[in-house]
Amino acid sequence: MKLGARIFKTGLSITLSLYVAMLLEMNPPMFAALAATFAIQPSIYKSFQTIIEQIQGNIISALLAVIFVLTFGHHPFVVGVVVIIVIAINIQLKMNAIIPLAVATVIIIMESPTDDFVTFASTRFLLIMVGIFSAFIVNLVFIPPKHETQLYHKLSDCTENIIKWIRLLTRNDAKQKMLKKDLSKLKEALVKIDNLFLLYKEERNYFKKRKYAKGRKVVLFRQMLVTSNKALAILKALNRRENELHHMPDELQMLIRDRLDYLTNYHERILLKYAGKVKSQTTEECIQEVCLGKQELTELFMNFYKKDDIDSNEWLHLFPVIAQIVEYSDQLEYLDKLVDSFFTYHKLENEVNIKERED
Repeated sequence: MKLGARIFKTGLSITLSLYVAMLLEMNPPMFAALAATFAIQPSIYKSFQTIIEQIQGNIISALLAVIFVLTFGHHPFVVGVVVIIVIAINIQLKMNAIIPLAVATVIIIMESPTDDFVTFASTRFLLIMVGIFSAFIVNLVFIPPKHETQLYHKLSDCTENIIKWIRLLTRNDAKQKMLKKDLSKLKEALVKIDNLFLLYKEERNYFKKRKYAKGRKVVLFRQMLVTSNKALAILKALNRRENELHHMPDELQMLIRDRLDYLTNYHERILLKYAGKVKSQTTEECIQEVCLGKQELTELFMNFYKKDDIDSNEWLHLFPVIAQIVEYSDQLEYLDKLVDSFFTYHKLENEVNIKERED
């Protein structure tokens, strides 16, 4: 089992909130720990972005809780009504991310009010603030997330799995049951990678040189994601049209297989190039090979399509696969140019911060 940085940050923020609450003699300190659990964020930028919302949302929750308890008491029905109002207000203010913490604030304050309710509510509100600021400090200081490393390795692993299945399908060696299961996993993996990319994109750099380099990396990773999604689209198209493909003339089957072998190898090489494991410059032969391959594949497909003894309807079903391969070629060519451009200009600023994975 591998423990991520967020797990450690959650533990640290809970510990810090408990110590601060006990130091300030605020009881019960467990409420500060609960708030810290809800307040932890996956990145430093997210932490900056949400702390104001968390403070605003909890002030609203605390005020509503106090008003309703003083007016109607703390019956379960009243608590439920306040929770509904708090959720509605946060949705209206577009602060959906802090709803769980805002609801927890309502419940904590309305749980068992004493005679001196205002003091009671103030103490519990301050406990929640202790938890929020403890999570903010931990997020700011401890274990900064390595989104670039995570993003690269997850993209590389997902792309590698897609490529394996493409090679198996073009050789008629894929087991459909396993492929169907993995297709669903690969789709989910790319969605998670897309979310990780958004976190990486949101990270801020406060030095001008790093800011420009970061902007270039964002463009690069976006294109890596686009290209991997295109590879997955080819895998889906091949799976959907597997029968039609294997009814095609051997010459066309061989050409499709050879083209995809070349393109997938090219894809792997580009990813390794970004990590500094292969030569950085693209050769003209690679670009020419991609262009000639697209032309050869399209011409051969059209030549076979025009023959009288060929069922044109069956060929039309295969046409999307050819189109996907051509588009994949274009995306790979663009990605390779971006990587070369990245390492050619402003070399001192374009530092790649990818660490090796720990087993």
